Amino acid sequence: MTGILDEDFVWPLWQVTGAEADNADIIFQDPTAVVTDRRIADLVHPRLMGYIPQRPNGGAVMIIAGGGYTELEIGKEGVEVAHWLTSLGFHAFVLLHRFPSSRFTSDSRGGEQAPVDDALEAMRQIRARAAEFGFYPDFVGALGLSSGGHLAACLIARYPQHWRAPESPYASTNSRPDFLVIGYGPISTNATGRTVVENKPPLPPPEKQALYEAMQPDVHMIDAPPPTFIVYCADDPIVPVDNAYRLDGAVRGRGVTSELHVFSNAPHGFALRETGLPVGVWPLLCSAWLGQQGFLYRHG
Repeated sequence: MTGILDEDFVWPLWQVTGAEADNADIIFQDPTAVVTDRRIADLVHPRLMGYIPQRPNGGAVMIIAGGGYTELEIGKEGVEVAHWLTSLGFHAFVLLHRFPSSRFTSDSRGGEQAPVDDALEAMRQIRARAAEFGFYPDFVGALGLSSGGHLAACLIARYPQHWRAPESPYASTNSRPDFLVIGYGPISTNATGRTVVENKPPLPPPEKQALYEAMQPDVHMIDAPPPTFIVYCADDPIVPVDNAYRLDGAVRGRGVTSELHVFSNAPHGFALRETGLPVGVWPLLCSAWLGQQGFLYRHG
């Protein structure tokens, strides 16, 4: 692997040319950090980083790292997760999405919708290119952690009527994941009237708060969400565990399987690294659940 994030290949989501198409606009907080510790401080053009498994299982997963919609914890919550999923046989795609910002406001579109538009387009493109990479188009899941968990959950929420979707040649391709894995994401506790922290002020920038207002996946959930695996920590000081119960209740309320695991103690952003705590077993629980649901291997 020779890519800047150990990727096997990369492609831009929207039409760009020249330097814009080759990662030149990605700004790392520390470019000298090892890949698995890298954080993206800014980028203008979203893209997908692809990771190919040695023993494909016929499926694919799009990964969305956290970072509070102001950065991307792309190493710990993106690249490391991709390596885990490829070890299970999945083609892994790490999404590098735009942050909600006024600079993405144009053509009647508000800057708050930029990350959602990127996630929807990414899922459509992954599914549309399934034959090219050798996995099944109806065997494509999504995994999101922290703010990436909120964005992944937006894939099973109704698109706001006041938003104007960008044009895409893949607009008719299904963007709903076939399975969903959500870890410690702020599903709706940042929205006005739904906070857990008393008198919680709006989150800067304004476009970020507007995104949380417009997209509350537990309230705006589609009628037929996919089977969902949910993992949180009860004493998370940043993302209240209430989000786990709201998401689980919404999925179950629509008659769909939801596997919920709430661990008593772990830091926010535990990802795959807290192997000395009980929460460290969640990847094993998740892979067992994927197998039980029939998503760990597909043939024929």
